[in-house]
This record gives sequence, structure tokens and C-alpha cells, in this order.
Amino acid sequence: MEGEKKKKYITSEELKQHNKPGDLWISIQGKVYNVTDWSKVHPGGDILILNLAGQDVTDAFIAYHPGTAWKHLDNLFTGYHLGDFQVSEVSKDYRKLASEFSKLGLFDKKEHVTLFTLTSVAIMFGIVLYGVTCCSSVWAHLGSAMLLGLLWMQSTYVGHDSGHYEVMSSRGYNKLAQIICGNCMTGISIAWWKWTHNAHHIACNSLDYDPDLQHIPVFAVSSRFFASMKSYFYGRQLKFDSLSRFLVSYQHWTFYPVLCLARFNLYLQTFLLLFSKRRVVPDRAFNIFGILVFWTWFPLLVSCLPNWPERVMFVVASFVVTSIQHLQFCLNHFAANVYVGAPSGNDWFEKQTSGTLDISCSSWMDWFFGGLQFQLEHHLFPRLPRAQLRKVSPLVIDLCKKHNLPYRSLTFWEANQWTIRTLRTAALQARDLTNPDPKNLLWEAVNTHG
Repeated sequence: MEGEKKKKYITSEELKQHNKPGDLWISIQGKVYNVTDWSKVHPGGDILILNLAGQDVTDAFIAYHPGTAWKHLDNLFTGYHLGDFQVSEVSKDYRKLASEFSKLGLFDKKEHVTLFTLTSVAIMFGIVLYGVTCCSSVWAHLGSAMLLGLLWMQSTYVGHDSGHYEVMSSRGYNKLAQIICGNCMTGISIAWWKWTHNAHHIACNSLDYDPDLQHIPVFAVSSRFFASMKSYFYGRQLKFDSLSRFLVSYQHWTFYPVLCLARFNLYLQTFLLLFSKRRVVPDRAFNIFGILVFWTWFPLLVSCLPNWPERVMFVVASFVVTSIQHLQFCLNHFAANVYVGAPSGNDWFEKQTSGTLDISCSSWMDWFFGGLQFQLEHHLFPRLPRAQLRKVSPLVIDLCKKHNLPYRSLTFWEANQWTIRTLRTAALQARDLTNPDPKNLLWEAVNTHG
């Protein structure tokens, strides 16, 4: 009792005041921590802490740190507890489920998925080299290009998993896997990917905080973008001008062609980040070295082809095949519910179920989708190795049913239909130049996305 009396308390409203750069407090299980300085060296980047500062983040913390990082908290404790700290029934069940997974050792049971994937990547790379350098048939060159696209997909899955520290047993080996599978093999910076991907996980389907939905002027999944909202991730206004209106008006027709060329944008984003004046880019030197490796072997490989038409064919074919992966990422979120505003740590489970769609497929197709067809499971437990996602899916379904939350698992064809329908709805709204009434646009957006 005496210890209880000595505790110092603050309210949720008081905690909210500490949500600005230079003054970042969070609450975890009712204890308040000052993470201002820690955010500068946080392995996951500062954007996660900036987005969730000033609130209780227990569920998000558990999701990203199953059994790790807790040791750092004691040094950050402010001495305050959250006086009005409450846990919802959904959060209680979610935390119980995460604890059970941890006790069963599921976060450590990586199995041999990564080894098999890396082996397949190495074999495919050998075949591609042979097909380009030792075969003279245009069909062999086309087949090699398509195989390279598939190689990029599988290598990206390993880069993704290692970015979540799901692959190797140590942080150092994970970082090595990231650089090799991401930068060296695909030419896409793992630093750029982690910067955007972590923000996406925290602010899943927030129109102004999630960078994975901010594709103006090319795409807009909601008419709310027509008000030229601010991107809190990029720190700039997403202007919806005449060019944006024109491109968005036809986005349901241009969607697939644009995805075939999307890789050019990823290369551009990689260079913009690595050679920017941004003060903190994790492992900038290693990332630059990795992309230099890619931009050495890939142009050399293309130059081995006999003429320019075949070289263009090779690049385009490889980009078209790997665009299937870009499409998959869009299918998981474009047609799900969206919202405007900062992410909230108090409804972590609800936000993830609302903003994600799963893709149903047979177990033998798990390698093709890299486990990410279980998108909700991955968002709820981002550190869970992909080999465990199918196993825990029934438990996630039961939890969603218990709390009357959506669990949407669509076939690949259905997911495409939903996505195109969402894009077409926004496209038709963009064409309506005579309807500037924001209330009507908001009404349509709500009825489109729930």
C-alpha cells in the first residue's frame, strides 16, 4: 500500500501534450516513458515514435518487440504512471494471444523457408546468367528476363522478412541479408524500404500518415485526396491539381500499365533518400554500396544481349513479371477501409483489421506470395516468421469474430475486382468538375470505404 501511495500519476490528456519533436512521451502498460532521445537511435526509425507519441502504445510495442527491447525501458521511465489507463477487451485478447505465441516459441521458429528461398534465388540467378550469356535464342532471353522478375520477387520477400528481423538469429546477419537481398539483388534500398514500411505498419491506411496510399498525382484511393491534404510522412502538401485530376480520372485503366513501370519509381526513391540531406539514414554507406553492386551487375547483364531491341525486351519483361508483387501490395490495402488522422495506440487491433485484406490461396502458393497473403496476420504480428502465418490464421479469425471485427480473405481475382472498383469510384468522382461540395465528397468517401 505504501508503494502505491508513492506512485505519481498523469492523465491521458497530460500525456498528449508530449507529442512533439523534442518532447516525446509514451505509455506502455500504464508506465510513462520519455523517448525523446531514444527516438534518435531507435532501430526502427523515429517516424514510429513521432506518430504514436503522447499516447499509450502497448499493443504496438508488443507487436514489434516480442521478448525484446523491454530492457531499454527502465532507463526511460519518467516516474509517472497513467492514472486513467484502461485496457479494452480486444487488447486483452490480443496481448494474451501474443503471449501464447511467445511461450510456444513461434517467433523463433523460422524453419527453413528463408534457406529454401535463398537457394532458389541463387539457382534462378545462375539460370538467368546462363540464359543471357550462353544462349542465342530470343526465347531463352525472354525466359531469362521473366525468371529474373520472379527472382526479384523472392529476393524482396527475404529482404522484407529480414527487415522485420524474422530471418536470421542475430541482428548483424539480418542486416547482411537485407543488404544482399534488397540492395545488391534488387537495387532497392533497404533503408528506404524500412523508412516507409515501418510508417505504413504504424499508420495502416491513414490517408495523411501512411505513405503506401500517397500516390498523387497518379493514383487516389479516396476522394478525400481531392482537398490537397498534407502528407505528414513526407512533410508536404499532396496537391490535387489539374494534372492529378486528369490522371486519377483514368486510374482504373492505367493501374496495371503503371505497375509494370513502378520499379523505375522505386529506384528513384532509393536514390532520393540515400543521396538526400536527411541527417539520419541508417547504414547509408552500406546501402549505397549495395545499390552500386546492383547497378554494376544488372547493366553488364543487359549489355550481354546482342542488340537493343532484345535489351529493351529483357528489361520490360523482367519489370512486368515483378509488377505482380507490386500489385499484391496494392491488393492488400487499396480496397480496405481508410481514415484521416494520426494512428492511435488505443485501437491497434481494430485499425489493422480495418485497413487490410488477405488473399486466399492454397498452401503450395505460399512461396509465390511470400506469406504476405496473410496480410492481417503479418500486421498484427510483424515479427512472426512467415512459416507461422498460416498456422495462426484460424486464431486471428476467431478473435475477429469474437469482437465483431472484419476479417476479409479474398481470392486473387476478387481482390483485383475490389481494387479496380475502388479506383473507378474515385476516378468518376474526380471527373465530376461540377460537384465541389466537400460534404458530398466526404459522404461518398465514407460510403466507399466504410
